[in-house]
Amino acid sequence: MPWQKTFTLGNKRKGCHLITNEVVNAIQDGLQNVPIGILHLFIQHTSASLTVNENCDPDVRSDMDMALDTIVPESLEWTHVDEGPDDSVSHTKASLIGSSISIPISNGRLNLGTWQGMPPPTVATGGARSRNIQASI
Repeated sequence: MPWQKTFTLGNKRKGCHLITNEVVNAIQDGLQNVPIGILHLFIQHTSASLTVNENCDPDVRSDMDMALDTIVPESLEWTHVDEGPDDSVSHTKASLIGSSISIPISNGRLNLGTWQGMPPPTVATGGARSRNIQASI
């Protein structure tokens, strides 16, 4: 049976943050009793994105943030800075990473690999903000 819910992540500063537990807690009602399925997550913001990556070593998230800052530096001459100097920077990073992911479900649990988790690589223009995610099963 199809299931859908919108939930809000807690405030996060700029960077890559592990959100797997927040997501699982928010969608637990939809996960239970799903023997086989797909979870689709869509972040409803243009300055944030979702990806699946290493969830064990926090250095991976720091390295991802450093790499994204190198690829899309704030030092460029950005013109869209309505919400702060990282406004267009965050929009560009979000476009590179993407706004949605799909994860298999097996026996009521997310079927992630041993070291996989969900960090959103770009978060918050001009300071910490909460983000809405649409979950569909």
